[in-house]
Amino acid sequence: MMKVFGIWARLLCGALLVGSASVSVAQPLTLIYSGNLDGELEPCGCSDEGNLGGIKRRATLLAQLRADTPGLVALSAGGLLSTEGAGDRLKGEYILKGYATLGYDAVAVQWRDLAFGVSFALQESLPWVASNWRGEQIVRHKRIRRGSQEIAFFSWLSPEDSPLRDMQGNHTLVSADSRALAQAMVSAKREGALTVLATTLPAEAAAKLVDLGQVDILLERAGYEVYAEPRQVGRTLVLKPGSRGMRLGRLDLDWDAGRIVRWSHAVLPMPESMPDAPRLAAWYEEYNAKVKAGYLQRVELRKQQRSGESPFVGEEACQSCHAEQHRIWSESQHAQAYGDLENVNKAFDPACIVCHTVGFEKPGGFLDMNITGHLLNVQCESCHGAGRRHVDSAGKAPLPNAAWAPERMCAQCHTQPHSPAFDFKRYWPKIAH
Repeated sequence: MMKVFGIWARLLCGALLVGSASVSVAQPLTLIYSGNLDGELEPCGCSDEGNLGGIKRRATLLAQLRADTPGLVALSAGGLLSTEGAGDRLKGEYILKGYATLGYDAVAVQWRDLAFGVSFALQESLPWVASNWRGEQIVRHKRIRRGSQEIAFFSWLSPEDSPLRDMQGNHTLVSADSRALAQAMVSAKREGALTVLATTLPAEAAAKLVDLGQVDILLERAGYEVYAEPRQVGRTLVLKPGSRGMRLGRLDLDWDAGRIVRWSHAVLPMPESMPDAPRLAAWYEEYNAKVKAGYLQRVELRKQQRSGESPFVGEEACQSCHAEQHRIWSESQHAQAYGDLENVNKAFDPACIVCHTVGFEKPGGFLDMNITGHLLNVQCESCHGAGRRHVDSAGKAPLPNAAWAPERMCAQCHTQPHSPAFDFKRYWPKIAH
């Protein structure tokens, strides 16, 4: 009976005095964590499966979570930027602006975050952390207090993964010696802090850097899109976040006597039904305006450079010889692809236009709807290649992609990021011809 009373007293009162001894009580803490953003300012809306996440929805979800749990701690594993497209620098600028409004307590640095330079990454004063950073621009760890609790956040930027390794001169931004990190974590543990280490390494490699006995929570290398179930490695709780900013992870734990005694985990999606944060409306409008201005500028340059006859002819030239195939196409979603962009105000975004028109950013390809309106939508030449030679030879010259299997043609646009649920066997009958 006394044992049962003691348990309830600890839960209700915070501490139970037994004679002259004080029994500590586990303190609850909520961590919201996220993995790589990978340059995804907003989700790709081309498919329901891919229409998850985005900074505007994340702002809404974080505000809801903070209203329900005011003392939560928000941690990011970094990896915010991407350098795969011509517009990624502008997108990166606005990702940093938007991310700065989210109120993260700490953000780990990844090499991709430095792709446009250190000063570019630091322009919005995000709470960056890199525990093996050589200079003074970035802090080596961050202490976060919530009431009587303290969280010590560390981040390891792997020197072996540095894109600067093969460059001439001295470009060593980080140290390869993990002893300072290990000592700092020992100190944090000695002072009673909950220690969190973020890295792009898998847990097995992280264990070679530091003693995982000093790491309460390890954020290991992100998986693709989907968060993994947490796993226990000794006394360390290993979290594997997903990428592309599609979801958030939530960890509720009880912290007692320097260790996690209980925890529960949930993955929080951000579907289309989640409203955008109104406070980010001006930020988003400004970003879109700059994307549009850049697109129009490129169109003008291409107009000036354009000369000669285009290798693309448009779908009407195909109809005379391939009437049945043209009918099947005209009744498909492909024939409405550009209109879908207009419906979501993305008919000026190069990252979207490239798969919703014919030959965009190729010689003689789509420029804009006024000059090259005959190349709107996903047409015959989107899959089979430019058809001028084929038409002029009355069909004797083969189309450029004549030897391609249909699966290869579809894969030009139906990629994992844009069309995650794409199943060729299920989709092909809709357009088979």
